[in-house]
Amino acid sequence: MQMVKEQHRVALLTGSNAPEREAILRLTAELVAQHIGTVERSSQIHASAAWGFECNDPFANQALVVVTTLSPEEVLTQALSIEQMVGRNREAELKEKQLTGQRYASRVVDVDVIFYDDLVVESERLTLPHRLMHEREFVLRPLREVAAEWQHPLLKQSVEQMLRKVEDKENKN
Repeated sequence: MQMVKEQHRVALLTGSNAPEREAILRLTAELVAQHIGTVERSSQIHASAAWGFECNDPFANQALVVVTTLSPEEVLTQALSIEQMVGRNREAELKEKQLTGQRYASRVVDVDVIFYDDLVVESERLTLPHRLMHEREFVLRPLREVAAEWQHPLLKQSVEQMLRKVEDKENKN
C-alpha cells in the first residue's frame, strides 16, 4: 500500500529588479514547478518601485500559489536554492548594503514564502505568514489576483482587506 503525502497550498512572491526581470520571473516560476510543486495559479507580473531602499531600477513581482508535499522548511530551502540557480548573489548584495548603508539592495531574484496553508511559524529561519506582507502593496497586489480570499491567520483579514488598508494609508499620505 502506497502512502499518499499530504498536500499543502503555499503562496510565494517572486521579485527581481535586474534588467531582464520578466524573463527571470518566468524562469523562477518554472523552477518552482520543478522543485517545490505544482503551480496552481500565477499572477500577472507587476511593476513596482523599490521598497525600503533607494534604487533607480524598478522591480517586477509575481505571486504564485503552489500545491506541494514539502514541509515549510523544505519549501524555504528549495526557494533559496532556486534563487541561487537563477543567479542571486547575497555577497554582492551585502557589499551594496554596506556601501549604501541601506537595509535592502538590488537583487537578481527574490523568492519569499508568504503563506503555507494557514500555518503560523516563528523560527530563526522562517516566519509564516511573512512578517511584513500586510504592509507591502507590492506583495498584496499580485497576491490578490491569485488568493484574494486567503486569510492572514493572525490578523484575521483577507489579502483583499489588507490591500485595501495599505491603499487607504497611501492615499492619505
